[in-house]
Amino acid sequence: MQSDQLSFINPNRLYGCHPLDLRSYFEDSQLIANIDKTSPLATTQTDISTPSICKRRQALDRILNRISGSNLSCKDHFIDYLRYKYRKNCQPNTLRQVDTSLTQFLSFYRDAGKQHMEQMTRGDIEAFVEHVQDRGLKPNSVRTRMCAVYAFVRFLIEKKVVGYELLERRIKLKLPEPLPRAIDPEDVNQLLSVIDNVRDRAVILLLLRTGMRIGELLSTKVDDVDLLNQKILIYQADKTLVGRVVYYSDDAKEALLSWMRVRDRFKEYLFYGQGRSFLSYESARSMFNKYLEKTGLMYSGYTLHCLRHTFATDLLNARMRLECLQILLGHTNLEVTRRYARLTDKTREQEYFAAMERIVKGNTDADDQCDY
Repeated sequence: MQSDQLSFINPNRLYGCHPLDLRSYFEDSQLIANIDKTSPLATTQTDISTPSICKRRQALDRILNRISGSNLSCKDHFIDYLRYKYRKNCQPNTLRQVDTSLTQFLSFYRDAGKQHMEQMTRGDIEAFVEHVQDRGLKPNSVRTRMCAVYAFVRFLIEKKVVGYELLERRIKLKLPEPLPRAIDPEDVNQLLSVIDNVRDRAVILLLLRTGMRIGELLSTKVDDVDLLNQKILIYQADKTLVGRVVYYSDDAKEALLSWMRVRDRFKEYLFYGQGRSFLSYESARSMFNKYLEKTGLMYSGYTLHCLRHTFATDLLNARMRLECLQILLGHTNLEVTRRYARLTDKTREQEYFAAMERIVKGNTDADDQCDY
């Protein structure tokens, strides 16, 4: 399928969702030659102003309203700390994560019979870590709670509320470092064979061929897609705040163009759900699990994030350099990308089988000598 098969080039122009020069995406296209120059596509863009709503401010206000109505201990310090995190330009997810961790800690602190931060001791932090471990949280989740508490303590130290001795001999957790979970090639083919929805196929193939995080794809707008050069512009990732460019393959392009033909032309986001302007993570996860169930892979442990792992594994098997893969995946640390190399490195595999061949051959020779 080619770009000239699209039913409309710039469906969202009147809503401010496309640049005026979108024609440049399809220069030399037959569709451009057939477009009436007097159509609304060639007119000046209508100035439709929409209020700019800060998601960070919304998240902060929602959290502060909940805290103000709670009976937490020392909630004034908690509110000051959240405002401090907001001023540091922390993202909404970070604010929500801090809220969850410190709400659990301050609830535990209140239940211990303490009402003032000046009463905090190192034993309180240790008891809280044991408390969340007893609840069955995974080590990474325990570490997240613990880091949030220590960051809060550091803030209180700077405010001269508690003493520096709380940070002496900090608790250190031994964390697991599992291999990335890539989907088996046969399972990938089986999964793609049962996808019968145009939108769902475009979502899964773009995740599989670009290595985008699911949140990055769901927040992608039509403006961010360069159909001519087969790339998607991520101006600022929610997780790292770093922008990058990702590319997609021919099969993902075909799936994307099929979706572009039938999608609602007045929607701003590339993918959207029923009755919504965008596709939520819960809907995307349910969609993925539905196809896993169709293929009998429901209990395989595969998740949407496994598509990102599969993308990285395939490129490393194709001998892409780690430095290039790091940029495509948006990792800020090369060591994170190097984990995929431990999964895909063929050198150890070749050395192992070569060594085992020598061992078996050596044992066979020894047996032959014993027979003589």
